[in-house]
Amino acid sequence: MSLKPSLNEIQKLAKDKHIENKKYFDKLKKKAPKNLDYVMQDLHEAEFKRTDCLSCANCCKTTGPLFTLADIERISKHFRQKPQQFIDQYLRIDEDKDYVLQSVPCTFLDHENYCMIYDVRPKACREFPHTDRKKFQQISDLTLKNVAICPAAYNIVEEMKKKMPL
Repeated sequence: MSLKPSLNEIQKLAKDKHIENKKYFDKLKKKAPKNLDYVMQDLHEAEFKRTDCLSCANCCKTTGPLFTLADIERISKHFRQKPQQFIDQYLRIDEDKDYVLQSVPCTFLDHENYCMIYDVRPKACREFPHTDRKKFQQISDLTLKNVAICPAAYNIVEEMKKKMPL
């Protein structure tokens, strides 16, 4: 078993492997193996059995999720606020016209890397790093970004290239 890269090494490794990974994902988009989703599910589950997100929380510290209208409804209800109050207090609209946090690190991340709204967190947070998503080949651009943020995503992609050379 290979040693896991540290968070400090992840960005450099992801940058070094970016071209290799981009070529791999371009091929994957053209002709995805029939069993891709099953392999990805297995790789995702295996990685998250040995990954403790609380020891990292880099996703919460460096990026912000998109908030869907359903997320806003659910979280504002949790805070006993009207959705517009929640939006005004925590969100802004980005260049893609999506609701995002006003700033990062995430407002809801505490000093021990716990999410203070974990039970009602946005869908984007629940599904991050999206490595077990169906039709995985369709989110390769997102995955390329996530390998530089998330050590687990980096490890999953490295394993994927070994298991499914293209």
